[in-house]
Amino acid sequence: MRRTVLALTAALLASAPIAAQTIQTSPTDRVIDQGTNHSEVMRIAQYLTDVIGARLTNSPGIRKAEDWTQAKFREWGLVNVHKEGFEFGRGWSNEKLAVRMVAPRPLQLVAAPLPWTPGTNGAITGEVILAPLADEAAFAQYKGKLKGKVVLLTEPRELEEATEAPFKRWSVEEMAKRDFYDLPNGDGERPFNPARYTFAGKRDAFLKAEGAIGYAIMSSRNGKLVHGQNSQFQVGQSGALPGIEIAAEDYRRLARLAKMGAKPTLEIDAVNRFDDSDTKGYNILADIPGTDPKAGYVMAGAHLDSWAMGDGAADNAAGSAMVMEAARIIRASGIKTKRAIRFALWAGEEQGLLGSMAYVEAHVAKRPVDPSAAGIVRYMTWSRAFPITPGPDHGKLAAYFNLDNGSGKIRGIYAQGNTAVMPIFEQWFTPFHTMGATQVSARRTGSTDHVFFDAVGIPAFQFIQDPLDYGSMVHHTDVDTFDHLKADDMRQGATILAAFLINAANSDQPLPRAPLATAPTPADQFYPFPESAH
Repeated sequence: MRRTVLALTAALLASAPIAAQTIQTSPTDRVIDQGTNHSEVMRIAQYLTDVIGARLTNSPGIRKAEDWTQAKFREWGLVNVHKEGFEFGRGWSNEKLAVRMVAPRPLQLVAAPLPWTPGTNGAITGEVILAPLADEAAFAQYKGKLKGKVVLLTEPRELEEATEAPFKRWSVEEMAKRDFYDLPNGDGERPFNPARYTFAGKRDAFLKAEGAIGYAIMSSRNGKLVHGQNSQFQVGQSGALPGIEIAAEDYRRLARLAKMGAKPTLEIDAVNRFDDSDTKGYNILADIPGTDPKAGYVMAGAHLDSWAMGDGAADNAAGSAMVMEAARIIRASGIKTKRAIRFALWAGEEQGLLGSMAYVEAHVAKRPVDPSAAGIVRYMTWSRAFPITPGPDHGKLAAYFNLDNGSGKIRGIYAQGNTAVMPIFEQWFTPFHTMGATQVSARRTGSTDHVFFDAVGIPAFQFIQDPLDYGSMVHHTDVDTFDHLKADDMRQGATILAAFLINAANSDQPLPRAPLATAPTPADQFYPFPESAH
């Protein structure tokens, strides 16, 4: 009889609906389940890259991405989904570029259009001249020699042999080398000269006055990789002549031919479009509400914009997709947090972190920067301007986390010199040690959208990621496409980001803050250039 009762009890339990059983799962396990077994991160990344493609700020591509990302946030149940504008400059897009050498022999060349330069209005043909114009002093040497010419603006750099493998993951030993506290000192200090960033306009005016029909620069990488980068995006400051970047191997050939008197001749056909109908760039913002309206909020961000070549996959559809996926994971897991969680997709990062800077100025803190300064000039002067005036969200924003180093898996996080936060992060990483995320480095890192949050005293952090082929091949180039993204790494990254956001939003106390700067220190004298200027 006892066996019959036991068997019946077991059968009843086995047949009972799952909902009637009490099954306890930890928030971390729910996040991991969503991020690994139900991931949508690669679907997000594929739409941003294969369907939308390049997302130059104020281009047709970024406008499509603005609409699509907002629609996804709403689909997942986020609230206060909107775009927030800031003054940027011209819209621009390229529809066609064909560059051929037609003499001394026909040869198709690899080239990229330089954004915010005009098209050719049909194919143009001109002899190549090598005329290095490094500064205004060089103008006199080439006066009267450029009419009807396509001008190579720099001497070609010599081919350098590769010393490292193009694809890389951090070893234990290399990770250990990234763990140090960098004391503020004057080692990186150098004078800031705004004239450096206005020279391009003067050079363009000289070329036009001399009758040149176009100009070319050399790609900074070998292997027929091209970038297409230019900073003349403001209305009234765009270039007057068609500009292209030529692959390093093709550029060297043209320079050699010009030097030997072979009179190389190029045919260029570029169809470029300007759009001044809306000169604002737009950040995309979306919230998951907290349970305590007085507790403030935490934030995650990545830049949605890219350069014009490739599809902006590793830089930075990968980071944008992981930020969006973190939002989906948190919503789908049903986890409630005390603080609200805000998600941001920035614009204008490639021109000097302009979108995140605009958010900081509008919500977090202001600094007395010259209102006429724009682009890289504004970026380089912002951190030196004192005093800092806290804004309405300065006390509300408890933490900011950023992703912008490609699709490599998260290996740790930079603490930005905030030593008090390090033991907290070490504890938060514990569940993810077996996924490869172990290190909390005191080191400061710059050049992306956490910079200006950190500069006004917000606990703001960038994750350490495996480099993969980000720096060696795909960064800003025409091969920055979906097939270079690593799905397992991105699932891991989105999962960890979601967990960090939940921890930060639910902690009893906000993350500890470093003291707010009241005057420049040697470290403030020179911020690293944004990645677009590297």
